[in-house]
Amino acid sequence: MSANSEFVVYISDLLDPIGPLGAGKFFGGHAFKSGGIQFAMIMGDTLYLRVDDDLRLDFEDLGSEAFSYQGSRGRVQVKSYYSLPDGDVDDQDALLVWARRSILAAEKAHAKKSKKNKKKK
Repeated sequence: MSANSEFVVYISDLLDPIGPLGAGKFFGGHAFKSGGIQFAMIMGDTLYLRVDDDLRLDFEDLGSEAFSYQGSRGRVQVKSYYSLPDGDVDDQDALLVWARRSILAAEKAHAKKSKKNKKKK
């Protein structure tokens, strides 16, 4: 599923107050990175944000869904990325709050992964 290019530009503009973000293609979609760490992606016309356990619960309480795709063995859910809660894609203030929380969740996951990889060496 490719990213809707107009939607990518729209979200990029809304995220501008966060500061410089990296961006690029991600499995046919579009990735957003902060400090080199991916915290969001667009697939089609849906924005998905990186979550941790607390943020996942908040998103689920608001009816957001995990990113999913059709794999060779059925539907696969990626519980580390959830869709932005309904209505918040047009509310820049709300989007920025979610994005900042998502950046923190992505940074925590990256630090945990880095620490785990150091222990293996």
